[in-house]
Amino acid sequence: MTVNDRRAVQLGLGAVMLWSTVATAFSLSLKYLTPLQLVTFASVVSWCFLALRLLRPGQWHALRSLAPRVQVTCLLVGWINPGLYYLVLFAAYDQLPAQEAMAINYSWGITLALIAAPLLKQRLSLGALLATCISYAGIIIIATRGAPFSLNLAQPAGVGLALLSTVIWSLYWVINTRLNTDPEVGLFLNFSGALPMLFCLMWFADAPLLVHSAGLAGALYVGLFEMGIAFVLWMAAMKATSSTLRISSLIFLSPPVSLLLIWLVAGEPLRLYTFGGLALILGGLALQRHLERS
Repeated sequence: MTVNDRRAVQLGLGAVMLWSTVATAFSLSLKYLTPLQLVTFASVVSWCFLALRLLRPGQWHALRSLAPRVQVTCLLVGWINPGLYYLVLFAAYDQLPAQEAMAINYSWGITLALIAAPLLKQRLSLGALLATCISYAGIIIIATRGAPFSLNLAQPAGVGLALLSTVIWSLYWVINTRLNTDPEVGLFLNFSGALPMLFCLMWFADAPLLVHSAGLAGALYVGLFEMGIAFVLWMAAMKATSSTLRISSLIFLSPPVSLLLIWLVAGEPLRLYTFGGLALILGGLALQRHLERS
């Protein structure tokens, strides 16, 4: 392994470890904040972080050199992510146990394949459909809390929101494939477009700006680490590596660590059905990656 590859693995592990903490951070923060408050405050923090990153040589020029049409598109895409995506995701975490919301959200890779096929005119193979069935079997196990044949969803609204978040996230990435922008510049514009919308929603909802200090600390953590630093580390890892597959495979380390933190820090008892459902979700994703590689 070259020096660059070792550095890429270290950066990738750093990003994965930060992402492993966010399910716990979401759960704890939502005890003090509404989903709208959390996404708004966290987005402000992330926007400030990304704005500081633009001060690096070349980044401000990359922003200014973007065509006006692309800039406007990136601003509007911000209504999808972080705006709508995190609103829906946090609403799911507000209704479901953190372990369930986290596990279902990890199926976004399968959702992306399903959405990308018609939008990008890609063909779904039988193997990809099998991977989809495996992952969605895991979702059913989690959604029914271990009673898949009953088809009785324990929290239908929460499950629906968690699944909807995977659709929104996938649409965001499909749109991004059409935009030839620097990732950090694009994300800065996304947050710049989302913030006015979020502030308007806060005003219409009459949501208070003065909240518990623990809620603000949670929003600071989510905005800085989940939406900011982790993304930068991940993009640096992908840029430094000679094997994208090696780095992207690190993401499979995140769910077990997330479950451990949910248990140790959030104090949420872990359920056997979560392990079974998550194993199937990750198994479907692993099969999908194997098919893409072969």
